[in-house]
Amino acid sequence: MTIPRPSSSSPLARARRIVVKVGSALLTDPETGRINRAWLESLIEDLLRLRKRGQQVILVSSGAIALGRRQLGLAKGPLRLEESQAAAAVGQIRLAHAYKELLESRDVTVAQVLLTLEDSERRRRYLNARATLETLLSLGALPVINENDTVATAEIRYGDNDRLAARVAQMAAADCLVLLSDVDGLYTADPNKDPAASFIDEVLKITPEIEAMGGRSASDVGSGGMTTKILAARIAVSAGCHMCIAAGHHRHPVRRIEEGERCTWFVPSATPVAARKQWIAGTLRPAGAVMIDPGALRALLDGRSLLPAGVTSSRGRFERGDTVSVLAMDGTEVARGIVTYSDVDAAKIMGRKSADIESILGFRGRDEIIHRDDLVLLNPEPAVKERVGS
Repeated sequence: MTIPRPSSSSPLARARRIVVKVGSALLTDPETGRINRAWLESLIEDLLRLRKRGQQVILVSSGAIALGRRQLGLAKGPLRLEESQAAAAVGQIRLAHAYKELLESRDVTVAQVLLTLEDSERRRRYLNARATLETLLSLGALPVINENDTVATAEIRYGDNDRLAARVAQMAAADCLVLLSDVDGLYTADPNKDPAASFIDEVLKITPEIEAMGGRSASDVGSGGMTTKILAARIAVSAGCHMCIAAGHHRHPVRRIEEGERCTWFVPSATPVAARKQWIAGTLRPAGAVMIDPGALRALLDGRSLLPAGVTSSRGRFERGDTVSVLAMDGTEVARGIVTYSDVDAAKIMGRKSADIESILGFRGRDEIIHRDDLVLLNPEPAVKERVGS
């Protein structure tokens, strides 16, 4: 069966990797408090349609607290923190089971990943989560990410699943983030209160005026409003990721976006890799430095990663995930990158083959000191070529 592609101008069509976020109000039936199974089945069909086109998909899902509160008999209205955490503990099992049943019945391996916002903002935990997602996607699994609400605090109180989804898109270097919600996009004012409110279909820059358009959630089961979605958009576009706010209550919500359903697109000015490299190059104070030989410099110029064999020495103290300078033999800074080993471990493996890392350190780490996607050359190419004798 041939899977038709939408217009090539659509960010969804162009994306290599897509993150889709689902809100609580969409997942649960407002009358029964149970999972809205028919709707969820249609969403799964949409996601598998993207995968059949060769696109990678990550799903970020709310819903655990909404499902658990019914099972525990908690009344409607605001919950105390301990009640939210208890509801999450009960609801998470039901949510995970629903995704497992629906995806594995279609021969798709599903993986559950529990994160908090802190996991995406602390560098070491961020790198671990990123590596896990990369591995799952490379093995063909569909990651379903939920907030770890049983231990989270501020995330439950303030409803930051939208921002968590943006952080996931950032760490996964996604090209497109879709926030499925109970609203169809961004308006100049709350359309429920102001009949003159105008719909905004595209945002090229997030200005103070755009930020002022945020409002509260219209749902009594979800806790995120337009404000959190605009904050999410700021994170996403700064990482080079398109972001879409769209109504999700109809069946096949992702397909409807592709077919031209009204939504708001936030447009980045760079690709995910370019945005990350701009951030690396702009680091004001690298934590340390590594010196490399001419052969390693040639490899970097050819677009390859920095391997331990090409490192001759290191300077300063740094940890895995820090930004370091890369120095040529004459001491000139030729590149910057995010290092995958601490200065202590780097000193042990420098000058050695990647195959020797496990025997030296006692664990199997990355083959690279700095991966090419996390490294940016700072000097003009002719100057670099002079130093490698080209």
